[in-house]
Amino acid sequence: MSYNLENQVIALAGVFQSAALVDQLAKQGTVAPTSYECSLKSLLKVDATSTLDVYGDIYGLQLGLKELIAVLERKQDRKKVDVVRYALTLLYLEGKVNKRGDMLDVMSQRIAQINTQTLHFEPTHTNIISAFASLYSDTISTFPQRIQVTGDPRFLRVDENADKIRALLLAGIRAAVLWRQVGGRRWKLFFMRKKILQIANGMLR
Repeated sequence: MSYNLENQVIALAGVFQSAALVDQLAKQGTVAPTSYECSLKSLLKVDATSTLDVYGDIYGLQLGLKELIAVLERKQDRKKVDVVRYALTLLYLEGKVNKRGDMLDVMSQRIAQINTQTLHFEPTHTNIISAFASLYSDTISTFPQRIQVTGDPRFLRVDENADKIRALLLAGIRAAVLWRQVGGRRWKLFFMRKKILQIANGMLR
């Protein structure tokens, strides 16, 4: 995959989309279905030929692009502060994962196993979600710094929602890994903000 800013914006939108979906689920008990399916399917796309191929098309990333633009324009709603926190923590945790070759191997093997399950179940089926959630718990959740999800206890106490949240966080890690693979670095969020904004806005039109 090419080291260009367009690919980095797509991957970064994937990170922010996962963060936004986690926030929706935790506070509203529901998620935008198209965005949700797009993010989950990205976990299964291991042989992608391009960054966009990971997500299928740009339409599925509209939520992530909007969240990214709002953050870079510094116009995000104060209610969305958790979205930013989740996204930045995902980028931080990816850095930890990147140093753990053993963990990356485990994740790769488990994703391959989950991929075989999709021969019988849709990517959004509870069996697949549960498998993603278990993978997240067995890997990313073992780091000392965990993502503390805040929201309505009525929704957070539901086991199915907890699994969905873990699956979405795993999708966020996947997007962060992709972002690094195509040349994404945190300093670019500050020093290339205007260019990233220009590209992201262009993708929304």
